[in-house]
Amino acid sequence: MKNAENTNVLISGAGIAGPALAHWLNRYGFAVTVVERAPALREGGQAVDFRGAAHLGMLRRMGVLEDIRRSRTTPGPLTVVDGDGTPLVSLPPEFTGGEVEILRGDLTRLLYERTGNDTEYVFGDSIASMEETGGGVQVTFDSGLSRGFDLVIGADGLHSNVRGLVFGPEERFVRPSGYHVAIFTVDDDLGLGPGSSMYTEPGRSLAAGDADGRTSVMCVFSAEGLRCDHRDTGRHRKILADAYAGMGWRAARLMEGVWGARDLYFDSIGMVRMDRFTAGRVALLGDAGYGATCGGMGAGMAMISAYVLAGELAQAGGDHRVAFPRYEEAIRGYARACQKVAGNVGPFFAPPTDRRIRRRNRAYRMLTSPLLGGFLDRLTTRAANSITLKDYGSTLRNYRSARSGE
Repeated sequence: MKNAENTNVLISGAGIAGPALAHWLNRYGFAVTVVERAPALREGGQAVDFRGAAHLGMLRRMGVLEDIRRSRTTPGPLTVVDGDGTPLVSLPPEFTGGEVEILRGDLTRLLYERTGNDTEYVFGDSIASMEETGGGVQVTFDSGLSRGFDLVIGADGLHSNVRGLVFGPEERFVRPSGYHVAIFTVDDDLGLGPGSSMYTEPGRSLAAGDADGRTSVMCVFSAEGLRCDHRDTGRHRKILADAYAGMGWRAARLMEGVWGARDLYFDSIGMVRMDRFTAGRVALLGDAGYGATCGGMGAGMAMISAYVLAGELAQAGGDHRVAFPRYEEAIRGYARACQKVAGNVGPFFAPPTDRRIRRRNRAYRMLTSPLLGGFLDRLTTRAANSITLKDYGSTLRNYRSARSGE
């Protein structure tokens, strides 16, 4: 194998995909820098889950499965209730929590701690511009610093800055569904018991569950044509208050908490559609290239994609002209399968009419019956397992040999 090249890599985004990629690139001997717009790691956030042989096999190869299990949450059922709180149908924990579930912030912290010694992390900065040269990419940051890198990877989420700089404006690639999602916690224990309860009225749904003496709240609502900066928290609070005004069940009490919630997450429910995830020396990873706001198994998809991208780069000796097309070929079908699951998130949580709400409840009552219980389990794991992972184990040895000139 020829001498290794392109060993100096910049990753934009220190969420899940970026540090996961840094983990594998470090193993293969690359020099990695991760830049993150936020001033520090993003703590808290909703739970993310892993399910199926592909997810768990990847976590074992990474050496983090047992760490995740030690920090795992204990998901309960998702129970659909009426306005009086009477249970109508209950979905099992495996449907919402997979085989192992962990808070997003805990997973981010774990990946950061696993990579911090071998990776340069730069917080509170972002990429302002990039210019590809014959032998690399010259990057200018918001801070004014300019540095050269061999490759740049955009692992910066649905609203990817790298994607905007290289491929074009977000409107060309992110397809809105007409639904929005918000997640926050309130300093109040409603005594809802294990799991979460979900109440639905046409076009809006509210789910809540106990979380260590507090209450975790998720809102999904229809708002066709609504445009809002995903970072404008003040406007988000007003939108939510208006969207849930007059709702039954415990909505009034729960929505009071949105005004003081310090961890409010708000975004449109959308899906990224791109024909290509790479251009020249730049590649998109995870949500930036083929993600969905929610429901697309984003954490598992991001970490599997990071494994594949790093492995293909190492197997190609760092040659992006070989590795990037192989990465796209390996991931495209898997990403589409995960996005297919995410495509029904809005209508599932917040059907537009009373009739469709009743139809949804009947469907899930049937799927949770003893006769069809196995089908529901297969439904939730099919997309997660829709990829066969290559074993890049020998690549580690060969790549290090190439770098040392052996």
